[in-house]
Amino acid sequence: MTFSVDPHRLTAVLLDLVSTDSVNPALVPGAPGEAAIARVTTRHMREAGLTVDRYEPEPGRPSVVGRLPGTGGGSTLMLNAHYDTVGVEGMADPFAGRVEDGRLYGRGAYDMKGALTACIEAARLLRDYGTRLAGDILVAAVADEEYASLGTADLVARRARGELDFDAAIVTEPTSLDLCVAHRGFTWIEITTRGRAAHGSRYRDGVDANLRMGRVLHRLEGLIEELLARPGHRLLGPPSMHAALVEGGTGISTYSPRCTLRIERRTVPSETQASVEGEISRLLEDLRAEDPSLDVEWKTFFHREPFETTPEAPIAACVSRAARRVLDRDPAVIGESPWMDSALTQAAGVDSVVIGPHGAGAHADVEWVDLDSCARLAEILAEAAADYCG
Repeated sequence: MTFSVDPHRLTAVLLDLVSTDSVNPALVPGAPGEAAIARVTTRHMREAGLTVDRYEPEPGRPSVVGRLPGTGGGSTLMLNAHYDTVGVEGMADPFAGRVEDGRLYGRGAYDMKGALTACIEAARLLRDYGTRLAGDILVAAVADEEYASLGTADLVARRARGELDFDAAIVTEPTSLDLCVAHRGFTWIEITTRGRAAHGSRYRDGVDANLRMGRVLHRLEGLIEELLARPGHRLLGPPSMHAALVEGGTGISTYSPRCTLRIERRTVPSETQASVEGEISRLLEDLRAEDPSLDVEWKTFFHREPFETTPEAPIAACVSRAARRVLDRDPAVIGESPWMDSALTQAAGVDSVVIGPHGAGAHADVEWVDLDSCARLAEILAEAAADYCG
């Protein structure tokens, strides 16, 4: 079946979503979060013929899940998009939703309300065309992906408890309509060195924690060079690491009693939390062996696994066939650098893949999404759903 999106309706829905402030309060204290965008999304889902459930992984941080029920006996497919955004500092008219030359501008247009609109429109197409599917279609608009992915983590947990069911997931992060089968993960690690506070003139008494952290940084620089020299992943390249935040000292005339470093280690498939932590542990043990007086400790405070599937996996194959029909070409098979919720669904045993629209400006001062690519994405999603759930 050939589906065709109404571009005017798609633009109107996307304008409504972009004009609704949904900045993540975990990133910008006092920001409104997802309450208002949940109401707007619920209205559009219902107008598209979906029944809607609301879930709150944390009070006031709702996700909404629309359902287009099948006739029974088929597999259930989740179309997944987040509707929280990063902050808007430095942007001009972030919620205006300006349309120019086939692009819609505004915070979240690209990352990723254009994709959410395409998910809603895909469900509407299936309803309006009278497509009878055996399995259900879920459109999941999830909270908090930009910080801790509370929304998708909550849906995965509900699935594990038998409260929600889905067999496959298409995560619609932007890919310019290419088929993304791998992305990086990350580990956040905090390292602390301790010294002894003393007046700046009392050099016999003071121990400088900042200088001791310098030894750690020097050794980490060597590890970074070693990581970048590795063969790496065929689509993602080598793993990487950077020293993101350093804080130490209490005053210009005081020996620093404590210095804290936060590093981000970006991982590729086959790397695990344990393997990353092993590298850090060995590095610090080597430093302690060189100087037993070195007081240093570390901990992992957040971790997300990388993602990988194959183009031949069931849902990836369905999306690839659908893209071929809609675009009249095979989609490129790619890997992406940013982490995505697909890692959570795949790790939970949900067959997952990523495809999304074209645009630019994620987390930047100027953000836009290509409207035609959103329309093509909706058609691809509808075709893939008919294939997978039929």
